[in-house]
Parts: sequence; structure tokens; C-alpha cells
Amino acid sequence: MSVYKKILKNKSANRKMLAVLIDPDNNTSGSFAKIAKSCQEAKVDIILAGGSLITTNNFDKCIEEIRSNCDIPVMLFPGGVMQISIKADGILLLSLISGRNPDMLIGKHVETASIIRKSGLESIPTGYILIDGGKITSVQYISNTIPIPADKNDIAVSTAIAGEMLGMKLIYLEAGSGAINPVPLKMITAVSNEIALPLCVGGGIRTPESAIAICKAGANIIVIGNAFEKNYQLIGEISCAIHELSTEHHNS
Repeated sequence: MSVYKKILKNKSANRKMLAVLIDPDNNTSGSFAKIAKSCQEAKVDIILAGGSLITTNNFDKCIEEIRSNCDIPVMLFPGGVMQISIKADGILLLSLISGRNPDMLIGKHVETASIIRKSGLESIPTGYILIDGGKITSVQYISNTIPIPADKNDIAVSTAIAGEMLGMKLIYLEAGSGAINPVPLKMITAVSNEIALPLCVGGGIRTPESAIAICKAGANIIVIGNAFEKNYQLIGEISCAIHELSTEHHNS
């Protein structure tokens, strides 16, 4: 089963999913295996690999180490054209639809389209929407885009609808790596109520309680990144919390 079909199946069953984002620059060789084993034990659904800026040669090695230590699908989460690897299972083909930087909307995609097609990677067109998380994040700086203000639900909703109408298969609300505040719950609910696509939410999620609240607000996939790097146990805690929530929904 493709990763996207699995996402759709889980959305239909109201089963929430956890994705763990691994930045090759933030972890040293050897730690990738430890993270992968922690994810396997915690029954994480998807591993994302990538970051806003890659300054080391760890990218392929990171993915190889992850795949040799778990059987969780590895999807590329590219911050640039250099973050393409045939060693992964697929790619979230991100279009930064909240910004007005043509490179992030379509330019970089043109540069890599032929490579991605020939690679055989499963490609999931993703409408990437940056939300103000209370600080200037790496993705905001690198992409040279202005995030949607956290209190502007109408703009977020219209942007998500536009992404759906343009043929995106996934909508991703992102507060940014290391965000002070996660995406507001009211915004998540507003977007979720207006689109039929699976909704992914990341940035600033540091506790199981926050993850549960975001799931209840309407997110189908929770993404954690920076938060687990100092405490791998957090992966299991959040995974258990959101999967238990899915069981409760199923039983009710």
C-alpha cells in the first residue's frame, strides 16, 4: 500500500497518525539508528527526512541508517533541490502556497521534476502553509516568505481551499521548527472543516497533551521534530497518546 493510500485509509477511519521529522544536520551519525529504533518501538507511522538547510553530507547516510533500523516508510521533506534521495520511499512535494516566492511555489519543482519522476519515488503534492509561531523560523528565513498571522483563520482557510482546488493531495499547516507557539487550535478546526484533504500539522508541539488537542481540533497527522531531540522518550509518549485517542474514537 502506498503511503498516501495509508493516509487516506486512516483519515477515513479517523485514526490519527504520527510523523517524526529528522533533520540530518541536527543529528550525528549513529544517532539516526537510535531515533529509528525509538520510532519503531513507538509505532510511529511515517518518518520525514529533511530540513530548511543542509550543511553536511549526512543526507543519504541518514536515510540509509534509518531504513536499516526500522520498517517505517521514509518520506523526503525537502527544503531544497539537493535534498532528493532514491534511498527514501517517497517525497512530500512541498509547494509553499502561503508565500509569494515563485521558487517555493513552482521554481524548485521545475528543477527537480525529471529527477523525481525517474527516481520512482512516491510523490505526494503538498500545500505547505506557514503560520506565525511567535518567532522567525528557519523556513521563514530561507524561503523568504511571510507567515500567515496566527489570528487570521480566514486567510489560512482560503489558502488551504486554494491548495485543494489546485490539486494538492495534502495540506500542511506549519508553525516552523522550534516555534514558540503551535498552530492555533481554532485555525486547525477552521481549515479542517473546509477541506476534504488530509491535514498535517507541525511546529511547536512539545507534549502529548498538545498533540491530543491538535488531533481533536482536526489534524490527521501530527509532526514532531525539535522537541524529541533532547528526549527520545517523547516519541513514544506522543505516539501512545494520539493512537489511544484513535482507539477511543473507534470504540465510541
